[in-house]
Parts: sequence; structure tokens; C-alpha cells
Amino acid sequence: MVGKISTKKRMRNAIFLTLIIITALLTRIGYIQFIKGGELKAKAYAQQTSDRTVSAKRGTIYDSTGKTVLAVSSTVETVTVNPTNIKEENKEKIAKKLSELFELDYEKVLKRVKKRSSIETIVKKVDKEKTNELRKWLQENNISEGINIDEDTKRYYPLNNLASQIIGFCGSDNQGLNGVEAKYDDYLKGKAGAISKITDASGASIKDTYEEYTNPKDGDDLVLTIDSTIQGIAEKYLKEACIDNVCTDGGNIIIMSPKTGDILALASYPDYNLNDPFAVDESLPKEEQTKQMQQLWRNKAISDTYEPGSTFKLVTASASLEEGITTPDRAGEFCCFGYIEIAGVKMKCWRHYRPHGSESLRDALMNSCNPVFIGLGQKLGVHKYYEYLNKFGFFKITGIDIPGEAGSIFLKEEKVGPVELGTIAFGQRFEVTPIQMATMLSSIANGGTYIKPRVVKQIISNTETDEEGNKKVTNIEPINGERVISEKTAKEVLSMMQTVVDEGTGKNAKVEGYSIGGKTGTSEDGVNTNKYVTSFIGTAPTEDPEVVVLITLYNPTGEGGHQGGE
Repeated sequence: MVGKISTKKRMRNAIFLTLIIITALLTRIGYIQFIKGGELKAKAYAQQTSDRTVSAKRGTIYDSTGKTVLAVSSTVETVTVNPTNIKEENKEKIAKKLSELFELDYEKVLKRVKKRSSIETIVKKVDKEKTNELRKWLQENNISEGINIDEDTKRYYPLNNLASQIIGFCGSDNQGLNGVEAKYDDYLKGKAGAISKITDASGASIKDTYEEYTNPKDGDDLVLTIDSTIQGIAEKYLKEACIDNVCTDGGNIIIMSPKTGDILALASYPDYNLNDPFAVDESLPKEEQTKQMQQLWRNKAISDTYEPGSTFKLVTASASLEEGITTPDRAGEFCCFGYIEIAGVKMKCWRHYRPHGSESLRDALMNSCNPVFIGLGQKLGVHKYYEYLNKFGFFKITGIDIPGEAGSIFLKEEKVGPVELGTIAFGQRFEVTPIQMATMLSSIANGGTYIKPRVVKQIISNTETDEEGNKKVTNIEPINGERVISEKTAKEVLSMMQTVVDEGTGKNAKVEGYSIGGKTGTSEDGVNTNKYVTSFIGTAPTEDPEVVVLITLYNPTGEGGHQGGE
């Protein structure tokens, strides 16, 4: 009796244990199937397929005419290997040929060829001449598996250095790294395709299977506002100016349309060759090489700030006229004694040794007389002056479509006293970017309305078409901001600027047959550095301006001196 009970108990325990095991197995199967199923399926697919990327053709970049090519992608090829598909007796021979043909290190190539992986990259972006030679060698040696030659693209810049800091360049993976190439990378890069092939678990090809090809989608084309002819002229004369004036820290030029905000040219010196952006003086230490590259890539007109000096008197003049504090031609309204005393501090005129004497506002701008503008600043007051700084866009970045734009550096309004306001009113002890200054004058030149600068005006799709079957074109419209000054004030400022060029400190900018308005500027590059920034900002024709030009030279040390008028 006891034995029967014991047997029943054992059977019951066995059944119970079996149920626990079955429940556990079912739970595990359910977990694998429903919770981990997607992940494991993806892993199995990855293990059983060999994928090779097919690069999309990057969009072409054109100048404003839509005809001159500034950046284009040419077809090249990339060589990869599937080590598991290469016969053991062929590996050394293949490694030797690849290293010789593409001038690579044999030991490194051999290591990749012998590696236990599904795919290894040997060389990227090589000309078809080289890969055709490889194809011929493979045929001659009866090697049909394990080596892949796939189409790829390589970025090429037909005009080399032209507009280098605007256009930027790409990395080895076709990703934009600087300039427009980086800013509009999402449009330009397109979508990569792929070549997929079923393999066994070890990565070897399975007989009677085929490669599946997914077409890449080419990137969109861009049409810039840059005119390649104007850009070339700007770069030529900027280089001459920097060399002739021995500008130790280079220079830049901005040429802008005040009506649309289009940047027609933006030149920096020194520049670099877009087809070889990493070229530096190899005799320098590594840190200095990196520093040199970054300096060449840097767009100083966008990314660096400077004291604008007397060119900023245009802001003070505009605000004073708009507020009715003064008029352009009231004879004897001002008198320059060589200095003005503000809060017990004597602030000198640049020509304190021979004061300008009796002046109208037109005379004061023509003579670039500091005391007059210091006095106007005091009459405006800090709050009102800062309102105009804000309207002219100096408390924000312009939003130009080039990466790396810097902002201005001003004292906070509550910290500005009479002396600080005086220095601001004639353009010193604060910093702005060249693009902010060009935008300021554009706002005056177009009749008084703020205009946002831009470098791209069209995006042309290579994958979408319009109703007529043509490539879809997206126009980027000019963006106007609020009114800064009245048309009347704008015309008065332009008229005074023409007098500056016709008779004043800007007379070197005068060209017979053209009405040109401008303002010169000289400032210190920092405090007690003994370095200077010299500049000229101008527009033409003054009756109906078509262009605004800002020329900035950093630390000219030549015989001509560092005055903006020179």
C-alpha cells in the first residue's frame, strides 16, 4: 500500500515537473517569437546577406547664371573584397596585385583579404582606368568571385580656389564638411543605393543566387547667388590689396545686392584649393598644420568680428536724421575743436592737430569727424541708439545660409555710460561681423528696409518633376525685414556718402562716369595690439543702388599705412 502511494506521488511530481518544463519552453519560444523575433530576424538577415553601398551622385552646384559649374560629382569606383569567397591559394596573389595596382601597403591588404568577414574595403574613389586594369587581370587569372568593383562618386571643383570659403568641401564619404556643402548637405547628398546578396552563415556565396540592386537617388542641384565673374574679379583684387599692403592677417570682400540680399561675391584671402583642402605646410608641427588648415577654411567675413571704425558713422547719421536731431546741410551746425568733452573725458578727433572747424552733417561725414558723431550719440541717448542697433540687425546674426556665423559683441544697454556711448557712436569698442555691416548698408541702399543676405537662390530636384515633366525647381525668395529708416533718410545718407567719395576721405574710390557713395574706416584690432583693421564700405549707383561693397583688410603693414582712405 505504501509502495502504491509512493509510486503515485512520484508520477504526480513527474507530471508537475513536465508541465513546468513545457510551460518554460513555451514561454521561451513565445519570447523569442514575439518579443525578440524582429531583432533576431534582422540579425539573421544581416548574417545571411552581403550588402555593399552604392553612393548617390551628389548634386551639382552652379553659380547665379545656372551655367558655370562650381562643384560636380564625377563617376569613380570602389574596390571591396569578400574574404570568405576568395580561394585560399589566391589570397596572396590577389593581395599583391591590389597593393601594386593601387599603391597600397601589401601587408595591410593581405590582412584584409585574409580577414574572416563578409566584406572589406580595399580602396575608394579610384579612376576607371585603374579598375579596368584590375578587371582585365581578374579575367586573365580566372578569378570570378570575392572581388567587387562598384560605382562610386568623387567631388570635383572645376574652378579650384574660386569661392572656396563659400562652397566648402566634402569628406571621403561624400558628406559636406564646410560652407554650402555642409549647410545644404541634406539636399545635395541624395540617398545611397545598395547591392545585396544572399550568403551562408560564414559569408560565402550561395550557388544559384543573384545580387539585388537598389538604385541610388541623386542629390538636388543648387544655384547660388554668386556670380563667378564678379567673384573672380573680387578675389583677384583682394589678393593684390593684401599683398601690396602687406596684410598679415588677410582680408575679405563682400559684394551684395541691396534689393534682394543676394551675395554676388564673397572673397577671403588667403583661400585654398577645394580639390586639395587638406594641403598644408608639412614642415610645420601637427598642431600648427591643423591650425593652418582651420584658418584657411574659416570664412572671416561670416565667422570673425572686428571693430568697424568710422564706417559705423553711417548708423549714427541714419538714426540722427530719422529722429530729426539734425539735417544734412545746415551750415555751421557743428564745430570741431579737435576734441569733445564727455563726462569729464576729452575724446579726440582723428585730426585733432588741425581741427575741422565749422561743419554741416555732410561735412562731418565727408571729414569723418569724430566729435560731431560723439555729440549726436549723446543727443540720441543710449536707449534710442540701441533701438536703432537692433533695427539694423546688430543684436542678432543675419541668418545667412553659410555655417559658422558669429554674433556681435556690444556692452549691455544698462552698462553703457556717456563715454561708452560716445565711442560706439564713432565705431569703436564693440565688434560686429563684416556680413552685418554689408547688410546694414544694404538696408540703407534699398530705401530703408532690412534685407536678409543669402547665397542659394534655387534648389533643383533630380528625382521629382513638375506637371510638365521638367525637373522640379524650388525658388528661395528674398526675405525682407522691418523698415529701419524712411526712404527720405535713406536718400539723404546716400547723398552724403557720395560727397565722401567725391570730395572727402573716400576720394580714392571715385570713378569717372559713376555715382559712388562710400565711407572709410580705420580701427584698432583689439586693445593695445598695435594692429589695425582698415575698411571701405560703398554702394553704386547712389540714385538707385545695385551693389553694396565692403572691403576689409586686417593689419596692413605696408608703406601705404593703415588708413581706410588709402
